[in-house]
Amino acid sequence: MSEWIFEQVAGPFGFTEGPLWIGDGLLFTDMPGDRVLHYDPQTGQCTDWRTGTNSANGLTADDQGRVYAAEGTFVPGSDRFVDGPGRRIVRYESDGSTTVICDHYEGKRFNSPNDLVVDEQGRVWFTDPRYGDDRSHMELSHESVYRADLQPDGSYLATRVTFDTTKPNGIIVASNMQTLYVAQSDYGVDTARELRAYPIVGDGSLGAYDVVHNFGPHRGIDGMRLDSEGCIIATAGWKESGPGPMIYVFEPNGRVLETHPFPINPTNCAFGDADGQSLYVTSLDGYLYRARTERRG
Repeated sequence: MSEWIFEQVAGPFGFTEGPLWIGDGLLFTDMPGDRVLHYDPQTGQCTDWRTGTNSANGLTADDQGRVYAAEGTFVPGSDRFVDGPGRRIVRYESDGSTTVICDHYEGKRFNSPNDLVVDEQGRVWFTDPRYGDDRSHMELSHESVYRADLQPDGSYLATRVTFDTTKPNGIIVASNMQTLYVAQSDYGVDTARELRAYPIVGDGSLGAYDVVHNFGPHRGIDGMRLDSEGCIIATAGWKESGPGPMIYVFEPNGRVLETHPFPINPTNCAFGDADGQSLYVTSLDGYLYRARTERRG
């Protein structure tokens, strides 16, 4: 195992998240800046790719290359999670328009959609926690994971699929489409910080989860991605406790294969560059980092 050397390539911005490689560069979100930025590795420059994003958090793409975003409650220009204008899952179209995938469940607004993934069937899986102390604007009484399914009329229907999460954060679907990995990342006293593996049942519901890694009292996973071998690359930890900010490499069963110390508190990661072997990492401090690895996205 070679050491991953993380180089700061952009920033500082506000609070960066949602890295996504799109072929000619990396997209990532600047939540307080209310925008999605595009990083060009050839020039080292960042430019606005989309503005007025309702402080989008996580980003993902489908097999057609269309970009989806989890718009949360981080109010533009502030440093707080309160009642922002987003609280929805959207798709950013190539003509500059925005398609709303879903913004309500059973007639109530979502809490603060955080991260998402689109599977091979086109189903959009997303997490809906509510971080921060201000919970006065919550309409739902739970913090859950959902699956949004395309309907015959072109709309999407959101179905709640977890009933045992409190702060679901990062989310990925295994390459065989049989397992949904969810980062249960609560920060309260005596709360769970776990990497959970939920079996995906034939109808799209979830079975009982296995805890494949328990972070104990320390900061759990924020964001994660799969590599080409099906291993889980996850951002976790912080300077306040435990082993510190870290990039973990897990086997699908949760065995820790590698750990790579990170200089500041990480939020999410994505593979990129022409050969797919660079890992880009966003951070709570608003920077974008990159490390060359022997793994491939």
